[in-house]
Amino acid sequence: MNQVVFKDLGIKDYKEAWDFQNELFQGIIDIKLANRGRDIEQETPNYFLFTEHPPVYTLGKSGDLSNLLLNQQQLEQKGISFFKSNRGGDITFHGPQQIVGYPILNLESFKPDIRWYMRSLEEVIIRTIAHYGLKGVRSEGETGVWLDVGTPFARKICALGVRTSRWVTMHGFALNVNTNLGYFDHIIPCGIRGKAVTSIEAELNRKIPLEEVKSLILENFEAVFEAELTREVKK
Repeated sequence: MNQVVFKDLGIKDYKEAWDFQNELFQGIIDIKLANRGRDIEQETPNYFLFTEHPPVYTLGKSGDLSNLLLNQQQLEQKGISFFKSNRGGDITFHGPQQIVGYPILNLESFKPDIRWYMRSLEEVIIRTIAHYGLKGVRSEGETGVWLDVGTPFARKICALGVRTSRWVTMHGFALNVNTNLGYFDHIIPCGIRGKAVTSIEAELNRKIPLEEVKSLILENFEAVFEAELTREVKK
């Protein structure tokens, strides 16, 4: 069973969390490079971070800036930051009462298969929201976890966007729990027109304890990834 070090960063500025991710990500890659040609290899660590970000729009490396519907002045007036990220995917929103998960894993210790990794992240969320009676599903050709796919009411509850290098991952998922969905009105979420965004709160019409959802995610992460979480990483 793979060991994964877990840390909840709390509310953290997007750039600060990105820099910390990158530090851990690069550390794993450095170990893998140093292991080349060694008779006894140094074990690579794995990490899983939780955070909430102050309001921010992030654009993936292949994203279309026209999917951001506000100019710089309007962003400043609304108190929303904007970053171009090196993850996959298009534009999305991060903000309070949304659980952002950043697994930084050496997939060679799990399964070196990006498709398997993405489907596994989705499975963690599908199992988590099932606890609340919500049937999360995948949408063909669109990452993330959705509700009512194949109907006019299809809506995304969790976005995914990752980066990988040498089978090491960073970035991850954003699950809308009690998120203010009004922020999504100012973007074309994930570059997908004609489909809505939702949250657990919006579906159940009640606030959901964030710590409760976090605990469910951790439990399901351990099950899906056949991992054991420990709390040791420092920040």
